Amino acid sequence: MSNSAAAAVLTTADLSEAIRAVRTLLGLADVSQAEVDFEGVISSPAVLAQVRDVLPDLVWWASAGKEHGSSEAGDDPAGCLPIRVYDWCRPLDRAEPFIAALGPDPAAVRWDLDGWPAVPEAGLEAISQKWAYLTLAVNSRDIYQEEPSQDHTVYVHARDRNGDQLPRVHWLAAQVGGRFTGRVEIAPL
Repeated sequence: MSNSAAAAVLTTADLSEAIRAVRTLLGLADVSQAEVDFEGVISSPAVLAQVRDVLPDLVWWASAGKEHGSSEAGDDPAGCLPIRVYDWCRPLDRAEPFIAALGPDPAAVRWDLDGWPAVPEAGLEAISQKWAYLTLAVNSRDIYQEEPSQDHTVYVHARDRNGDQLPRVHWLAAQVGGRFTGRVEIAPL
């Protein structure tokens, strides 16, 4: 397993603005075989029902630990709230319905892209799938849902913190009207 540096490029209290930024970035990326991954913390039966309508085969476990309930054990998630949910390798069209189903609950949606294009006028070479990711943290200040918030943050992933990808991070931030402030989280891939 490798890690990437998830660089925050836009933070906003307006979820529609964050989604517009994601759509813009997806429009720049190669998404021919892209997938989307989900994780979050579900606290209410209403949000759970909405999320399960979007992702019926959701993997989950009780926030208090798997011994308090899990999908693996066949438990009823509604009786184990709050729960942590995970779903991987879904088609891109599942992302926005998942986000809409969340209500106030925190989550992260990560798009596994096929690559970022070359941008010769900015001196940027094409980036392969291994380093092309985009994450939207919804109702959270971080990608791990450890700091719930009413803000939403768009992250672009770079190879590492040593600066070789900073020009791309800055360029992508500019495309969505954001800016890289230096906030980076290490994200396992």
